[in-house]
Amino acid sequence: MDYTIKNRIWIMQDDAVFLGKGRISLLKAIADFSSLNKAAKSMNMSYNKAIKIIHEVNDLAEKQVVISSTGGKGGGGTQLTPYGKKLIEAYETINTNCNLFLKEELKKLKKL
Repeated sequence: MDYTIKNRIWIMQDDAVFLGKGRISLLKAIADFSSLNKAAKSMNMSYNKAIKIIHEVNDLAEKQVVISSTGGKGGGGTQLTPYGKKLIEAYETINTNCNLFLKEELKKLKKL
């Protein structure tokens, strides 16, 4: 019999989700498209849901994660702040380390 371990990491503040896999995917899509609307569409998510998530993340963060500018001659857009980029890196490091730990623990379980 071959076992696997599945996990999901959520970083919480009190009872509110600050970061998780979906929120990180949205932040990465914003980085790719420089547009919240395009990022949401790439994830088959409504713009309203995406903006709600971004407001929640920004409200829970110690610093601003995403900044938006309104349209005009040069057009608008949405960008990750340097802090937002660091949050993605930190989350991915946590997730990678957790998966490595779980793989090692699974090896121990298989030896029983």
